[in-house]
Formats: sequence, C-alpha cells, structure tokens
Amino acid sequence: MTRDVDLAIVGSGFGGSLMAMIAHQLGLSVILLERGRHPRMAIGESTTPLSNLLLERLSTTYDLPRLAPLAKWGSWQRAYPQIACGLKRGFTFFHHAEQLLVAASPHDGIADTHWYRAEVDHFLVEEAQRLGVEYRDSTRIEGLDLTENGATIVGRAGDEALHIHANFLIDATGAGGFLHHALQLEEIGFPCLPATESLYSHFTGVKRTECSGETPPYPVDDAAVHHVFEGGWVWVLRFNNGVTSAGVAATHAVAEELALREGEPAWQRLQDRLPALKAQFRDATACQPFKHLPRMSFRIITIAGQRWAMLPSAAGFVDPLLSTGFPLTLMGIERLARIIHKHRNSADLAWQLQSYAEQTEADLLAAGRLIGGLYATMGNFPAFTAVSLLYFAAVSFSEAAHRLGKPELASSFLLHRHPGFGPASRVLLERACKLHSESDTTEFTEEVLKLIEPFNLGGFGDPARHNWYPVCAEDLLHAGSKLGACREQIIAMLDKSGFWT
Repeated sequence: MTRDVDLAIVGSGFGGSLMAMIAHQLGLSVILLERGRHPRMAIGESTTPLSNLLLERLSTTYDLPRLAPLAKWGSWQRAYPQIACGLKRGFTFFHHAEQLLVAASPHDGIADTHWYRAEVDHFLVEEAQRLGVEYRDSTRIEGLDLTENGATIVGRAGDEALHIHANFLIDATGAGGFLHHALQLEEIGFPCLPATESLYSHFTGVKRTECSGETPPYPVDDAAVHHVFEGGWVWVLRFNNGVTSAGVAATHAVAEELALREGEPAWQRLQDRLPALKAQFRDATACQPFKHLPRMSFRIITIAGQRWAMLPSAAGFVDPLLSTGFPLTLMGIERLARIIHKHRNSADLAWQLQSYAEQTEADLLAAGRLIGGLYATMGNFPAFTAVSLLYFAAVSFSEAAHRLGKPELASSFLLHRHPGFGPASRVLLERACKLHSESDTTEFTEEVLKLIEPFNLGGFGDPARHNWYPVCAEDLLHAGSKLGACREQIIAMLDKSGFWT
C-alpha cells in the first residue's frame, strides 16, 4: 500500500481520531495509523467543564455535530446511550474524616463525564472513518524519514506492506510513544514534582459511599473521587455499565512500601491503609488485569520539528489528579488545527510550530507545579485544600470568561500567563513544599484566598461552606464584575449553557 497524503497521524486514541476528523473537515487528505486494534482498554477517563467547553467549540468550529453530545452527560445519554460513560458532578476528596467537595455542574443534565475509553475511542475512530479518514490498524512502523518536505513512513499494516509520504506528521500515541523512540528524543521530569508510580484496574461490585447528616452538593460518588493520604491518592470513577475504574498514584517511597509492582496484593495492602476504601471494595472484583506503571510523569524536550508535532498527550504527562489531561490535549488539538489550516504551506510554519511547542511546554509545566504542590501537602489536608482552590478558582474563571466571549481574560491554562495570578501562584506553590507548622498552613491559606479573590466565582474559602462548594447562580451573579459582565450577561450565559433544568 502506497499513499501520498497531506497528514499522517500515528495513534488513534481520542486525540488522534479527533485531530484526524478536524483535518479532514479542513480539506486535507489524512491517514490515521494505529499499532493495536479497537476496542481496547485505555486509562485517562475524566472530563472537566473546561474540556467540555473546548470539545463543544471544536465540534462547532469544524462542523462535527455528532461529537457535541459527548460534552454533557444529559446529551450523551440521549444521543449515545449505548456508549458507556460515568456521571461526574464534581470533585470529591476524602482524607480520613476530612472532605472537600467541589461541584462542577448544578444538575446531571450538563454534568461532566467519565469516558469508558474502550467504547468512546472505538466510537471516535469509527466516526473518523465515516467522514472519510483512511484508517489502518495493526500497523508496525519500521522506518521513518523526516525531511523539509515531510515524512516518509515505511512498515506493515497487518500483512500488507506500507509506504506513506505525508506533508505533515502528528504523534498522538501518548506516553513513551512513536516519535519519542523513533527520534530518540530526550526526556526530562518536572521541577518540584516527585517521581510517581501507579497501579490500576477496572472493577465490578464497588459499593457506593453512605453519607449521613446534611445533604452534600451532589451524590459524592457521582464525581471524580479521590482518597488522599500522605504520599499518594486513589481515584474511583464509576461508569454506567457497572464497571468502576480505580487506581493509586504514589511517590516511589510509598510505592515501595506497598510494593505496587506486585499488583493485586499491593491493592489489598492499600485498602488496609485506607478503611473507607476497603469498605467500598469489600465485595469488588477486578475485571481487568492490574497494570503497574513504574513511572507516571514524563516530559519531552522537543515537542515539534520542521514538519511534525506531538499532541500534548505525547509530549508530556503529569498525573491524573484534577483531570488536567483532557483539556491539555484539546487545547493542543485546537492550536495545531489553526496552524494546519492557516500556515501549513506558509513561510512562517516553523515559527508557528515553535510557538506551539513553547505553549504546550508552558501548559505542562503549569500543571506540574500545581500537582507538585498537591503532592507536597497530601499529609496536610488544610494546605492541600488551599492548593486545590488555586486550581478551582483558575479553571472556573477561565470557563466563565470563554463562555462570555471574553477569552482575553483567561488566555492560558491555569492563568499561568496572567500578570498577577501567574507569578504569585508560582511563589505560593513553591511555598506549599515548605510548610512545617499549623501557623505556616494558616498563613499560606490566607495568602491563597487573597490571591484568588479577584477570580473567585464560587465562594471558595468561605468558612460557612465547610469545604462543600455547590455551583450556585447567585455566586456567579455577585461575581460578574470580576469578569467585566453585567447581571444580564451572566444570566444569558447561564441560559445558553443549560444551567437551569
């Protein structure tokens, strides 16, 4: 098989398939190559309001209406009830008897989702084919030649010989992926982020958490659930097909204590350390083999070249904590789509790709600083909560700014380029790694609340809420001036987003 195409994409996870669909809609000839076959288990499953906004925008900009329902739980259930997913109303954090609950939506209809990646990725690659993207699975790439004219790929697709020349190449293969090995690209870590390991599987028979007392802002299990302990955390994500994704991410020291490399016995040892988790998983059964990742985070130094680029998911990964992977990947797709559309044959292509690489690296570093601050405070839940509020204030402000048509107010991930918020948050995250006393924590929390105040749209830090934060229209209406928006503009935004049932 010989092909001469505008764009070759290696990797057909959700990012690769979405990139292929967008390129096809822009009029490019595209071939999508996959080493394995769908459906297949994949990790990385949880959306956020910001990632849903980006998916909505991509589906509208590039005329992909069949993707838009995936941006909300309610529309997903109406359009694709056969594709498994989970209801995500917010972020739930447990630390022994302490809690932090942050809602991401006021009701189920516009809630975020957990993606059951085996079925969602399969759906997306079929959508790409339905549009006209050529797809080849069971592909072994045996040779790559990059020149100023593009990329030549040689290998086999099943039993068929493969020879492809592409004017542009995108790597969407994820961690330790295609270009990392083919070009022997240098890999480095993240400053202030400890090296971590992970152990995970899918389970059936996981119990729901029983709550007593006041009614929380949402059912605590209908969320991205985090069990936090010193040196690590556990995620629990429920799908609507009876399957639950669960796993642990931990520093190397904790991973050695638990011997994560041993798989299921390590999972039992972890439950012995966390009684609440043990109660949830008492009758649970792993329905997939346990998978151990001896190293989670990575960062590639060279993200783009003369006629090639990596999606952010191939350029680096920080941690599943706070679900930053989806928005980082979608922002990268949006940027690369603009470059391919406007600059692929222009003299400034190299400059555009360099800019893309710099933005991608800056976003990854911003996420790394945040997650590093959270790991540093996992044994100090009040400080952990304060670091978390830096994230929730930044992302909720960014989402509202974009929904109001004011993207200039939030032009970077986690507001890391904002002249006030960016530098000050970096200083605070460095301080988070050096807290030694209760008074240090109290002072740190006060400084966090002072910093986020101009961006705080959710009443974050209000002691009357006792770490329970619903999505409240009145909060947004009172904070409209922070966005330069009047009451009528906020109401119109809420109407358009489906805020009221």
